[in-house]
Amino acid sequence: MSSKEVITAALLEKISGIQRRDLRPQIAYRAQTRLVRGLRCAANVREFPTFFVDEPHDLGGEDTSANSMELLLVALGTCQEIIFSAYAAVMGIPLDAVSVNVKGLLDIRGMLAMDESIVSGYQHVAYETMIESSADCEAIRKLVGVVENHCPILDTLRRPVEVVGSVFLNGESLDIDLKNAA
Repeated sequence: MSSKEVITAALLEKISGIQRRDLRPQIAYRAQTRLVRGLRCAANVREFPTFFVDEPHDLGGEDTSANSMELLLVALGTCQEIIFSAYAAVMGIPLDAVSVNVKGLLDIRGMLAMDESIVSGYQHVAYETMIESSADCEAIRKLVGVVENHCPILDTLRRPVEVVGSVFLNGESLDIDLKNAA
């Protein structure tokens, strides 16, 4: 079976299972992280080997791996590529290659609490998608429309998402309003 056939079969089976109510439509993704040393963190997802996140030297890190902000850009690019591949397979559109270049603009003064009027996250994120395909432009336009409307990372970045958290000190819950913590 080709990878295109595997993708199509898997997605159609997932859709069918949800329609039959054999499968739950919600998926809870999880990650566990911990500070290792300095600004270097270890991360675990499912049963995969531990990977690390660090900051560059000019921000006080050891520069041993990508930082969190870079991983956010990686998440957007790879999610786009995955959704392109999945929908191209299901829609019967030949897709020889897809790659995404992603760039984020961050004003570090927000993160460093130097200016409260500056947000601490990205002010602007831009991406360029390169597609190689023998399909006609109209088929690719339809594919792009589907991807733009159904890429979960892109959707998450484009709309407000409720994020809640809690803090524990030595195993005891601290009663902190994280939305208004100052």
